[in-house]
Amino acid sequence: MVTFIVRLKFAPEDRTDVAESLRQLASASRQESGCISYIPHQVEGDPDTVLIYEQYRDAKALASHRESEHFKKYAVGGIYQKMRDRSVENLLALV
Repeated sequence: MVTFIVRLKFAPEDRTDVAESLRQLASASRQESGCISYIPHQVEGDPDTVLIYEQYRDAKALASHRESEHFKKYAVGGIYQKMRDRSVENLLALV
């Protein structure tokens, strides 16, 4: 299983657009056969920071996600164009 958290920072004026793009991206991503979990979060007390918790069956499923039309439209063509900062934390399950 592949699990990670993406942390994204945005300008306050982009909140509405980012939230809508994330709703569309999350909905479509959850329909992918290899997607186990795709959950965007707004950081409490910091409404301009978003965390996305993602889990995929394997590396092939993640690669498929990144090649999907909805990822290209809502992530690459949408939220990535508005982000001010981005970091990724890869996670390893303990049990």
